[in-house]
Amino acid sequence: MSTALYPLKFHPIYKDKIWGGQKIKTILNKDFGNLPNCGESWEISGVKSDVSIVNGGELDGQSLADLLEQYGAELVGEKVYKHFGNIFPLLIKFIDAKEDLSIQVHPNDELAKKRHNSFGKTEMWYIIESDPGSSLIAGFNQEMTEEKYLEKFNSGHLMDVLNREQANAGDVFFLPAGRVHTIGAGLLLTEIQQTSDITYRIYDFDRVDANGQKRPLQTEEALAAIDYKYYGHYKTQYTPEKDEVVEVVQCPYFTTSVLDATHSTSADYSHLDSFVIHICIAGSYTLKYNGESYPVKMGESILLPKNIDKVELETASGFKIVESFIA
Repeated sequence: MSTALYPLKFHPIYKDKIWGGQKIKTILNKDFGNLPNCGESWEISGVKSDVSIVNGGELDGQSLADLLEQYGAELVGEKVYKHFGNIFPLLIKFIDAKEDLSIQVHPNDELAKKRHNSFGKTEMWYIIESDPGSSLIAGFNQEMTEEKYLEKFNSGHLMDVLNREQANAGDVFFLPAGRVHTIGAGLLLTEIQQTSDITYRIYDFDRVDANGQKRPLQTEEALAAIDYKYYGHYKTQYTPEKDEVVEVVQCPYFTTSVLDATHSTSADYSHLDSFVIHICIAGSYTLKYNGESYPVKMGESILLPKNIDKVELETASGFKIVESFIA
C-alpha cells in the first residue's frame, strides 16, 4: 500500500554560474556550501540530469521521477499526467545575477521536439530583489526580420535593437519561447518554466571563464528559434493587492498568481486538476494539512500534490508566495 501523499519539500540543486553571486545565501538564506558564484537554485526539477529529491517525511530520499511512476495522476492531476506522463512539467528556480546573463533564446515545443526530442521553454520571472538601476532585456525595441537581425548582429550592434526594461521588486515578465532575453546584473528572481534545459546563447559579452575560455555560442541554431515580432509591451501588467490571490500569468504551460498575506488564511484547490507549487519570496508561514504542520520560509518551495484540496496557511507576521499550477 502506498504512503499517502503530503506537502512535499525537495533538496535544492545549486548551480555555479560565471555570472552568479551570493544573494541565494545572503537574502534567501540557502546554504549552497562553497560554490564561488551560485547563480541558480533549482527548487523543483524533473530535468533528467537534475531530478529533485524529497526532503522530509515518509517519502524522504525518493526522487520526483519515482513519485510520478508510483502515484501518477494522484500527484499531478489526470489531465497533466495524461499529457506529460512521468515527466514533471515545470522547473522552479531562484536566480541570482551578479552580472548580466548571456543574450539568449529558447526554442518552442515544435522546434525543441524536432531538434532535441524535448519540450520547448516558455518561462516567467518574478523579481524578488533588485539593486538600484538594475535592468533586463526582453524582446526587440522595433520591428525586426531575420535579415535585419543578422545585419545588426554581424556589425556588432545587436544591443541597439533589443528592448531594455528597468526591473524592480514585484515586477513580472512573461517570456514565451522565441523571445530574446537576458537577466541583468543585480537581479534576484524566481523563474517558473517548462521542463527544459535548452538555451541558445546568442552573445556573451566576450567574457571568459577562470581558464580563459569563452562559453560556446549557438548563434546559428538561434535563428530559427527567434520570434522577430515587436510587441510594444513586455512587462506584465497587474495590480498588487494585500490578502488577495492576484493572477499574473496564464498560459498553456502554467498559471501563476501572487498572494501577499498579512494574516493567516486558507486555500482551496479542489477545483483544480493539477498539483500546486508555493514559492515563498517573503516572510514565513506554516502550512497545515491533515493534522500535520509544514513550516515554509522565504527561499523555500513546497509542492502540494493533486490529492490535497484544502490547506491552512498560518502566519504570525505575514508572507508572500508565488503560486503556480497547470490549468
